[in-house]
Amino acid sequence: MGDDPTASEVAGDSRESTPTFKVPESTEHTYAVPTKCVKTEGDMMVWMRSEAYYDIVGFINGISLAIQGKKLTDDCPMSATMRNLLEVFTKLNALIDATPPIAQPQRFGNKAYRDWFKKMQDNAFDYLCTALPPQFKRAVPEIVVYFTESFGNATRIDYGTGHELSFIMFLCCLFKIEALIENDNVACALKLFNTYLVFVRRLQLTYRMEPAGSHGVWSLDDYQFVPFIWGSAQFAVNSPIDPHKFLDEEVIQQYKNHYMFISCIDYICQVKTGHFAEHSNQLWSISAVQSWSKIHAGLVKMYQKEILSKFPVVQHILFGSLMTFKPVKPGTVLSSVRLGMLPDMSKKPMPTKLGSGDMGAH
Repeated sequence: MGDDPTASEVAGDSRESTPTFKVPESTEHTYAVPTKCVKTEGDMMVWMRSEAYYDIVGFINGISLAIQGKKLTDDCPMSATMRNLLEVFTKLNALIDATPPIAQPQRFGNKAYRDWFKKMQDNAFDYLCTALPPQFKRAVPEIVVYFTESFGNATRIDYGTGHELSFIMFLCCLFKIEALIENDNVACALKLFNTYLVFVRRLQLTYRMEPAGSHGVWSLDDYQFVPFIWGSAQFAVNSPIDPHKFLDEEVIQQYKNHYMFISCIDYICQVKTGHFAEHSNQLWSISAVQSWSKIHAGLVKMYQKEILSKFPVVQHILFGSLMTFKPVKPGTVLSSVRLGMLPDMSKKPMPTKLGSGDMGAH
């Protein structure tokens, strides 16, 4: 397996801290169209001490805290903006309906995807302007870039964890500008991100998209990573199943519509044939870990190691005024959370109000 984490690493402990957000200081904030900053391997150390890096890890951990013990099918608070963003995916699905795959000799990479991608790009700005309240329109030229980068690459007709990361950064930006509010924390993962997840699966299947940068049998999954992190967080409190049960067919059928982790397992079983331990060895190994909280801690570490620390992924990350390449303040501690107990919400584990702090924990 080389440098890939093992089940024992996934069982590793985590040090608890409290993620907090950095956001624009005033309504006079100057937005910027995001650009690439990681151009050589030498830039990687700068990236790993950047505000954006700390923001991403803090955001993922903060959402994890909020969704413990909650199902995809549970009712949860949703702002009007959250509902509007969900409606954007109705429009994106309509674009797929209007752009069926074409007959072509190649098995993978249906070229109709390029037509869909152009339609999405052409409409994305208007979609977001319609979804967001008027006061956030100034931010759209910056955040729309993360949105359009979330659906794959039109040249290669592929999709992978780098595109998923772009959507995470898009969500991060929405909280930073306060288009989404603290009450949207749960819906952010269990409604909006899950809707995105279902949608990109449709893209993958409709246009036979290649996995971008997959490590095959030794990768966690060909296309996704974050739903396994947030899916394990759902199970961290009052889980109806132990980890060793998640591969049971009965369990998959019973819980696939309620838990993101099981939904991912179900999708893998649909698109891959053969023994699970052979085509998805890393996930199979995780089933031996004793608790979901330990699985979550290990997956976050694995995400940092296998996604956020890999130049082939990071070289495509775009940085602007919200997700910045600026270094964090000296002494800033990277967010780390211990799941398994519901947080004291009076301590605001993931505050979303714009202020002068950092998103990474202190």
